[in-house]
Amino acid sequence: MPASPKNDTPTSPANPQKQRSGLTRLWYATGYSLQGLQAGWQQTAFRQEACLAAALLPAAFWLGQTWLEVFALVFVVVFVMVTELLNSAVEATVDRVGLEWHALAKQAKDLGSAAVLLALLLCAGTWGWALWARLWSPVHSG
Repeated sequence: MPASPKNDTPTSPANPQKQRSGLTRLWYATGYSLQGLQAGWQQTAFRQEACLAAALLPAAFWLGQTWLEVFALVFVVVFVMVTELLNSAVEATVDRVGLEWHALAKQAKDLGSAAVLLALLLCAGTWGWALWARLWSPVHSG
């Protein structure tokens, strides 16, 4: 591959997405994102979280007493799903490098799992707080 005269880097990238711009790039990026969601759907944990989100997201509009509370409830649910997708990406990358046991591979997977756990705890805490505020708070007058 010929190098450009300025900086000895290849003139055409290996990834055709890097050459696209404007609406064409947006179109292809959207397609890749949808493929990522399809790949995520193949993961049991993501499917479970997506099904839970299907129930929780509409409930957020009932449970939240202000737009900020609704936003917080929706945000933490989506945050769990985003974290799960990133964890799956880490796991796929580690598995691509090699399936044999290695301390760093275990650490990478454990860190991704810990991130999902923290996201789930944040979600549970936020929803628990909102339920308490809506249903059992002494200030709540019905």
